[in-house]
Amino acid sequence: MKILSYCVICFVFVTNISFAQNRITNAVHSFVNDAGMKHASISIQIVDLKGYNVLSEYNPNLTLPTASTAKLFSTATAIELLGPNYHPKTRLYIDGNIDSAGILNGNIWIRGGGDPSLASKYFTNEGEELDFMQEWIVQLKDIGIKKVNGGVIADASEFHFEGVPDDWNWVDMGNYYGAGPSGLTIYDNLLRYTFTTASVPGEPSILKSIEPEVPNLNFHNYIKSSNRKGDNSYLYGAPFSLDRFGTGTLPVGQNSFVVKGSLPDPENQFAYEFNKALIESGISVFAPAKSARSEQISSSNKSYQNRTLVHTQEGIKVNEIIKETNHKSINLFAEHLINLIGYTSTGNGSTVQGLKILKKYWEGKLNTEGLVINDGSGLSRSNAISASHFTQLLYYMQNAKDFSCFYNSLPTAGVSGTLKNLCKNQAGQNRIKAKSGTMTRIKSYAGYVKTTSNKNLAFAIVVNNSTYSRRELKSKIEQLLNAIATY
Repeated sequence: MKILSYCVICFVFVTNISFAQNRITNAVHSFVNDAGMKHASISIQIVDLKGYNVLSEYNPNLTLPTASTAKLFSTATAIELLGPNYHPKTRLYIDGNIDSAGILNGNIWIRGGGDPSLASKYFTNEGEELDFMQEWIVQLKDIGIKKVNGGVIADASEFHFEGVPDDWNWVDMGNYYGAGPSGLTIYDNLLRYTFTTASVPGEPSILKSIEPEVPNLNFHNYIKSSNRKGDNSYLYGAPFSLDRFGTGTLPVGQNSFVVKGSLPDPENQFAYEFNKALIESGISVFAPAKSARSEQISSSNKSYQNRTLVHTQEGIKVNEIIKETNHKSINLFAEHLINLIGYTSTGNGSTVQGLKILKKYWEGKLNTEGLVINDGSGLSRSNAISASHFTQLLYYMQNAKDFSCFYNSLPTAGVSGTLKNLCKNQAGQNRIKAKSGTMTRIKSYAGYVKTTSNKNLAFAIVVNNSTYSRRELKSKIEQLLNAIATY
């Protein structure tokens, strides 16, 4: 009887596991065979993290553009190679000499180190964005500077001047989410355009202001009023170009409607802002603000050996950058992480160099066949990542030294970040920690699940070209995620 009872218990236990696994498989089958997926490209894989046991999959090796889910690779690589406690640094130098009257017969140099937190709304309070510059000015006054016979030169050259990753689309570059990285980033490399609109549709909008002020910016406004709700405007402009264009519509009857766009030249803006801060503090500056790119200055460690270091500004820690990157899906921060990976490894902070190191790092750790990553944020439509690539990464990271940093950076379904409204009040709430990705005709999720039976799973779902609306597709994916959560 005891043997029989034991066998019955085992049979029930195995049957329950089999039933739960079949439920996931049935949910995947139902998802991929849905009418709205008829023309879609889909890659799915769900694995048990205990031994990387595949529970269900569909086209797991099909590589597709995944939008922001690609940030899992940039943030994981940053944790592995930079470590969570790495601080980007910005340094303040002077050249020339300071005479007895307090006149600096030379220039002030701002040497960028890729810190994205300077004047960032994510790391500073409103109205305090430029407080760090006041600290710099105190340092300059402490060494006796009252006047500058030269000028302020901002130098972001160690991160090169690619502007944005090579294959970003023209339609993205001028908008806030298309802000490119820089060795000297300021204000999250964003501009705020404020418009008023007419009370009737079809009338031209009026541009009230642009903040921050950008010298010589030329904005061409073709944005009109409309009965459509929300922001349906688009901003266009290439990196470093002072010509900006606005098209599309904004709602009727708006007095102060803010549209965010990308800052054309962060390096030059940094010099302009610090030059202005110096003058307002009582330190006169003879020459106009300049940038290394516009002056075609090629700086190096050797050139800085002949300059005097006045102050080093330690930026925000990498673990805090990573949390904001994954929680709020900030493209700029993901690109900065790629630049920092290249910079700390070789002294070359270009996107190209950072991506080379990323790819080399994962070769041998994962099966990277077919993996193509052309940026850090996922905005590139040339990226090609499969569900299997994601689950391998997630499996690897669970044993990483700083796994907690990676895991805690991910939003929680139904609770926080970009997953706040996913599986809300459903089975998946609080059980899923994942990164989402959304672009036109692209929807993806990848991350971890703590199931109702206390299993630890990793999953990836990538869908391109579904005929569903975003809302409808999200609902279909929620059904699949809830089935996974109840395994």
